[in-house]
Amino acid sequence: MKVLKFGGTSVGKPERMHSIAKLISDKDQKIVVLSAVSGTTNALVDISAKFSKGDKAAGLKAIDDLFKPFYYDFVTALYSTDEGKKGGKAIIDFHYTNLKAYAEKPFGEKETKEVLAEGELISTKLFQEYLKEQRCNSLLLPALDFMKTDADSEPLLGYIEEKLTAILKKNEGIQLYITQGYICRNSDGGIDNLKRGGSDYTGTLIGAAIRSEEIQIWTDIDGMHNNDPRIVKKTFPIPEISFDEAAELAYFGAKILHPTCIRPAHERKVPVRLLNTMQPEQKGTVINSKPSDREFTAIAAKDNITAIKIKSVRMLNAYGFLRKVFEIFEKYKTPVDMITTSEVALSLTIDDDKNLDKILGELKEFCIVEVDKDQTIVCIVGSFGQDKTGASIKIFEALCAVPLRMISYGGSNHNVSVLIKGENKVEALTALNEGLFQKELVK
Repeated sequence: MKVLKFGGTSVGKPERMHSIAKLISDKDQKIVVLSAVSGTTNALVDISAKFSKGDKAAGLKAIDDLFKPFYYDFVTALYSTDEGKKGGKAIIDFHYTNLKAYAEKPFGEKETKEVLAEGELISTKLFQEYLKEQRCNSLLLPALDFMKTDADSEPLLGYIEEKLTAILKKNEGIQLYITQGYICRNSDGGIDNLKRGGSDYTGTLIGAAIRSEEIQIWTDIDGMHNNDPRIVKKTFPIPEISFDEAAELAYFGAKILHPTCIRPAHERKVPVRLLNTMQPEQKGTVINSKPSDREFTAIAAKDNITAIKIKSVRMLNAYGFLRKVFEIFEKYKTPVDMITTSEVALSLTIDDDKNLDKILGELKEFCIVEVDKDQTIVCIVGSFGQDKTGASIKIFEALCAVPLRMISYGGSNHNVSVLIKGENKVEALTALNEGLFQKELVK
């Protein structure tokens, strides 16, 4: 059985739902995971913010703006029969009324999470109603019946496997199972969401839980590219990539897949294929356990980085200094991306600066601190084991005209990272594209 996840843009218009129905129309069994219709989650966040502030009138108007005419027009275009239109309208009426009822309740974090779940509930119900109209052998599986997280908001893969396997066994013989991405129950049983990676995470968790033949992530991009196609010319999709390489790229800026999403599939060795709903004939990118022998695979960039240089004479031949520094970052739950050291100084980067002032305040008690904001990490992913030669020369020759703030090499067999000013990002990515992928660009 395959697991297919479709994102917000893939279900963003009635005709796109029609296209998805055709894509999944063969006789193979599938679990289909849907995101909310594009724009819906942002609208629900806005509605929640207004209710949280006690502005009921603004919240109710935002609900009207979302449903009238968008969702009612959506229903009219989605279905072709009077019966289908009637069923679709009933779904929209129910969720419209349900959302408006929050204006009459105390509104807090619990209610916010319930409101945010409405998007996926609406999209999956509308799609299931369309499949019903088309006489497809399909069943809607509520994600809230099997998706659950623990007290640390981490998915409970064993629980998901147990519950989902039982549900599928009870409903054998169904061709298409439809379920919601993003939403789940928390350790208290309340409605919650997966946060990082959202619906992609749901897809890979389900695929891992049932040990799927393949997990397919359908977006509006034809696979993972060797560089950012939005700002660099002459990029190309990567046909195949290892889990380790994909995780590095995702963490350091590749937008197509959140790094957290790869973990369940990697753990259970289930291949993940990235495909384009708008161009379904394209082969996309498959992520699997096969090690790559390419010298260079791809480049990614992570923006809005803050670099911190920490200097202390007492670091020389001293022990405990690094522990003291990192205990401060741990205290404020601030992860570190890159790190380099010398005899008396330490440089590191963070991408979350909400507690920066508190961190700096404690660091300044025992060292001199310098801060550079608006930096970018450029990550070059490939095969850089200690027995390989020549890769670093090619990287730094390509970057010879770009000032480098930090270099990280050796922490991974698949990653060389450099820190540059954000204003030099386009120049660096373009230079690396030309310097490292010239043979592919010529083809």
